[in-house]
Amino acid sequence: MHRIGSHLTLGLLTLGAATMAMAGEPSSPTPTRAVLVTGASTGIGRNIAEHLAADGYFVYAAAVQTVTKAGRGLYGLVNNAGIATIGTFADMKDEEFDLVMAVNEYGPYRVTKAFLPLIIAQKGRITTIGSISGILARQDLGAYSMSKHAIEAFTDSLAAQMEPLGVQVSIVEPGNYDSEIGKSAIGRLGLDNRLGDRSMYKKPDEIAAAVELALFEPKPKLRYMVVPNQHEAEITITKQIAQLVQLNERQPYSYDRAALIRMLDQALAGASGRQP
Repeated sequence: MHRIGSHLTLGLLTLGAATMAMAGEPSSPTPTRAVLVTGASTGIGRNIAEHLAADGYFVYAAAVQTVTKAGRGLYGLVNNAGIATIGTFADMKDEEFDLVMAVNEYGPYRVTKAFLPLIIAQKGRITTIGSISGILARQDLGAYSMSKHAIEAFTDSLAAQMEPLGVQVSIVEPGNYDSEIGKSAIGRLGLDNRLGDRSMYKKPDEIAAAVELALFEPKPKLRYMVVPNQHEAEITITKQIAQLVQLNERQPYSYDRAALIRMLDQALAGASGRQP
């Protein structure tokens, strides 16, 4: 692995309130695969961009015109830009709710749509950063969880749309890692800065590694859950199982335990050999 610098080009891209700005030009031979990472100025996005650049990929955080004019094409898109918010639906201002949806939902949709021709041309990859909050839903993170639940559906539909075109789609679903997302939310809401401190969590290196797998391993998974400990894995999987039970309970076509186990075994067999 070589250090970043010559392979990391950060331009300007605005997604709602998320603005990324840095610059650089390649001075060594250009890698054959270029990747765009949104929200790459700080936190998880920065870590992803540096990780990919260090492994030799040419990394953009730039507008469509910049990427197109460079002539490298675009193999990978990482929809990372996002914001968080705190508060109940009753107390939240409409402007705050709209901002979260604009950045977290409309952002990936619009960026993906803008870059699709380039990605399709290279039969590339699209990876979106979701969250285990797209499966869980805490009472004080309702709007944020809504936006991440939407990204789950976005991923499933986009994957089905892109499969015939040779483009593979994934979602990376992190748990709690050190990032700037809390500080940004607290600063915007005017709350105690200590509430946004995430320095007690692990650095997001594991997230960057999962993104690289989603972009470049031969048979990528549709979903990559990335959590820092067993507890977060357990509560997320347990929630999925609880939802399955709720869906199945007292409906005209309910399955018994034996049938559910057969379904689980079939799903596990289909996933064998595809784990990172």
